[in-house]
Amino acid sequence: MITSSPERDLPRLPHNLIDQAVKAALAEDLGLAGDITTDATVPRDASASVVIAARERGVVSGMPLAEATLCTFGDKVTFEAVATDGALVTKGDVLARISGCARSILTGERVALNFLGRMSGIATLTRAYVNKVVGTSARIVDTRKTTPGLRAFEKYAVRCGGGQNHRTGLFDAILIKDNHIAAAGSPMAAMQAARDHAGHMVKIEIEVDTLEQLREILPLAPEAVLLDNMSTDELREAVAIAEGRTLLEASGGVDLDSVRAIAETGVDIISVGALTHSAPVLDLGLDFQESST
Repeated sequence: MITSSPERDLPRLPHNLIDQAVKAALAEDLGLAGDITTDATVPRDASASVVIAARERGVVSGMPLAEATLCTFGDKVTFEAVATDGALVTKGDVLARISGCARSILTGERVALNFLGRMSGIATLTRAYVNKVVGTSARIVDTRKTTPGLRAFEKYAVRCGGGQNHRTGLFDAILIKDNHIAAAGSPMAAMQAARDHAGHMVKIEIEVDTLEQLREILPLAPEAVLLDNMSTDELREAVAIAEGRTLLEASGGVDLDSVRAIAETGVDIISVGALTHSAPVLDLGLDFQESST
């Protein structure tokens, strides 16, 4: 049974990004010769009615891309969404009903399922992490460890699963990591240089790997501090040291077994690279209901 998602503010996927991604994916699949299997075996005037159905429990994400893929061949295909992004589905639930030109449906099938399965897998894993920290003040966020060219969709999928987004890219916030600090000479030098360089609207976060570095950096008022690979005892002490003066992000060594204990230390944010780089694809299928010529 499909369970509607709780009300949450999902970002809008711009049509131009969807169109670009779908065109690139279909061009990769079709090459110069097109779908030679379908062209050889399916009559040009054949029509079909199919469904996209869940083969396991999960959270839906990517319906706009699946629709855009299957409807990319003009007005030959009708797509009726049954489930919305963010909804929880169980095995056997129908996510969408599609009808129209059988050739168009078969040609777009794999690309549509690739988008939908990948994004739903990310949403499903994100929901598992979010459920683990219910009752704490910690927020689950993603990272930049995404598939090149598909970051906007993968970060959208995290939102569908109830998580939140870290910075989008290198352009929208300053995150001073260990290698920046090594190049600058010290955390203080890197932080001061960032303050001198950044505009007043740009947020600055800095990574520290010791509590002493945290104490040193707090007077410069970073908007956030990334606590890298710290134990839960160290995270708890970091929360006491910061006293709410900055957002604290725990990163490194986070998995479904450890995330609850990390959240209970009182940190504000827990970043999880696995949401996008290790999420298994949700098993979905496109099944024919009937066909005719």
